[in-house]
Amino acid sequence: MKGQWIGSYTGSTTGTIIVNIDERSSHYQGVAYLNESDRAVPSTAAFFRTENKEKDFQCRTGLILPIDPLSGTTAPWDGVKRHYPENMAVSKYADVTGSWGNDSLTLSWTTDIGATGTSVLPRSMADKPSELVALNKEWRAYQEYVASLEGRRYLFRGQNRPWRLRTSFHRAGRADLTRFLNEDVQVLHKHLSARTKHVFNLEIPNENGAFFNLVQHHGYPTPLLDWTYSPYVAAFFAYRGISNEQAAGADPSDKVRILVFDQAQWRTDWSQLLQLLAAGPHLSIGEFMAIENERMIPQQAASTLTNVDDIESYIKSKESNGKNYLSAIDLPVRDRKQVVRELGYMGITAGSLFPGLDGACEELRERNFEI
Repeated sequence: MKGQWIGSYTGSTTGTIIVNIDERSSHYQGVAYLNESDRAVPSTAAFFRTENKEKDFQCRTGLILPIDPLSGTTAPWDGVKRHYPENMAVSKYADVTGSWGNDSLTLSWTTDIGATGTSVLPRSMADKPSELVALNKEWRAYQEYVASLEGRRYLFRGQNRPWRLRTSFHRAGRADLTRFLNEDVQVLHKHLSARTKHVFNLEIPNENGAFFNLVQHHGYPTPLLDWTYSPYVAAFFAYRGISNEQAAGADPSDKVRILVFDQAQWRTDWSQLLQLLAAGPHLSIGEFMAIENERMIPQQAASTLTNVDDIESYIKSKESNGKNYLSAIDLPVRDRKQVVRELGYMGITAGSLFPGLDGACEELRERNFEI
């Protein structure tokens, strides 16, 4: 049951629904966002937990909150009712009946004011193979191709394999960002404040983003996805973690992947919402302060912040009228030794991208132990 489920609902009203569910030790918990098709009806967020982990379940939701149509986040009814007709009311709770399997989540509900709804939601495809049709290029052709691109228009991301785009938070099996902010981030801030020279003020957006970036770069799962403005830094990360021995024995069909994201066009076409608890799906681009994070500058780093599990499908769903925001380039795994050597001539090494002992040792291991 855990994960993100997105689809439509019908009943007293119609619209789209996003259900984010985390698995706990004895039950499931999460939040359902109901985004109404009729703008005269307030969208809502319903918080819930099941009694157990049975595939057939019944539960009464916790608090149901309306969504502020201006901010896209939850708010008390008194703060948003001015946007709606005087006779409008918001439910306080809903009684939900549901079932789940490998491929779908089925829900039906009735609220305390008699509103009803039903929905059958498909499981996210985020763990499925990418459906992007990549350009297959040799290293020299890749260099020529990226040289032809408009500078700073694109973001690049290197991956060992042609995986679907997904944040480390969602890859870890999590979906409930309310829990992430209320539990994970609070504990992280408490523990890391004793280990950093700077005490991050999470109420300041720039510092909040910098804190997320810091924990992301040190291995904690977050809803951020790392990108770089450099196609060569992306190539380094694509081949990182593959040994020369593995590359030499690779099949010609084995590829690493570089994702290319037209961030300039994305920013032009879609609002950038640098917050997590939005009712609707979003992918926003952030360039946060490099507080306590020496890696960001040499990596020419940028981040996308998202509440979406299947990022590839979400981006592709936004493409129309011939626009193409996301593309991919596949490079042969067996070219690894040549690529890493030439990146070293450019000054792109573990030592330069990861200032400190870890990066220096990784670079020297490459130099002294990789034949």
